[in-house]
Amino acid sequence: MQQQSTIFVVVDPNDERHVALERAITIAGLRTPQPRLQIFVAVDGEAVDTRAVNDHLFRDESWFREQIRQPVAAAGLECEIQVCWSSDWQGAIIQESRRCNAEMIYLPVHAKTSRRFTFAESKWQVLKQARCPVVLIRPGAKAQRKVVLATVNYQAKTDKQRQLNRQITERARYIAACYGAELHLVNAFLDSMLYPDRGALAKLARKTGVPTERIHVQRGYTNEVVSRVAGEVDADLVVMGTLNQYGETGSLLRGNTAERVIGGVEVDVMVCNEFTSTEGVADTTAHNTEEKLTAVN
Repeated sequence: MQQQSTIFVVVDPNDERHVALERAITIAGLRTPQPRLQIFVAVDGEAVDTRAVNDHLFRDESWFREQIRQPVAAAGLECEIQVCWSSDWQGAIIQESRRCNAEMIYLPVHAKTSRRFTFAESKWQVLKQARCPVVLIRPGAKAQRKVVLATVNYQAKTDKQRQLNRQITERARYIAACYGAELHLVNAFLDSMLYPDRGALAKLARKTGVPTERIHVQRGYTNEVVSRVAGEVDADLVVMGTLNQYGETGSLLRGNTAERVIGGVEVDVMVCNEFTSTEGVADTTAHNTEEKLTAVN
């Protein structure tokens, strides 16, 4: 019997609507066996007014019952609620998701506040340091998994990039298999000399099981190409990667390309980093995926 997996769902009590929990309930109902939900209730101090004048920070027993337990029970799912008051919001998420051996972290992303997509530093730290994929849940995005789009790059230069992209591809295949979804691959390039020949695409199709008509190689900037292809194939989920690169001060670099890709689509985005484990997904994925794949970074 397949072991029951755990989805780690972040719920901010300041929010009126809990989009990550809603999506987790919907998606979990499509899985066999159904995963259990680890509900992590905590306030993101970077994004929320934590002063006592904010009435949304006061939640009683009825709130937990009506907002969390009842919807989960109505879907026939199991859950455990954990309340955290650590000021290190991102560190607590990383630590506790690892402790419960989470398969994925569902993290709510609030609506854009301006024309330019902005992402709080605390959330960026979660993306960079989590040991499992982080799924950014967008308000208004489709609550289904019929088309999965994985971002790849045939111009790999380092072993770390190649390894990360194998993880992206395997994870995307795993998710597509879980939901019976259609898997597509997308690659953007700027230099026409780097366009892969027909033989390379055929080889990639054989190794990944993705037919060539679902492998989209287009010229342009990564965020623009991914956004365009996501619209063309009507993607429900974009799977991408980011490397843990450090600046001169020792702090993690945000990753401009990754941030633009996330901001350029209106669907949920799964982010894998170099720490992401593919343990438990091997039985639904092909080994030794084309070595010339690399991640968005």
